[in-house]
Amino acid sequence: GDADEKAKIEEAIKEAEAALKTEDQEQIEAKTEALMKASQKLGEKVYADAQAAAAGAAASGAPGSGGGAKADDVVDADFKEVKRD
Repeated sequence: GDADEKAKIEEAIKEAEAALKTEDQEQIEAKTEALMKASQKLGEKVYADAQAAAAGAAASGAPGSGGGAKADDVVDADFKEVKRD
């Protein structure tokens, strides 16, 4: 699943960083390419998730949406607390 893909990418990043320290050009190129391939597999999903999250954030901030209702609930709760005092 996604966790496996992310773990592979994290491992590829570590290997690429280790290769950079060796300054072995062939090693660096091989590990960088492995990292690119690993991240490409997940890239489309990550991009789709980011798009969905951005759309969700935009929707919740829009007037008349669920975000607006939540703000009203907070105001009501504060008002009730004031009355109790």
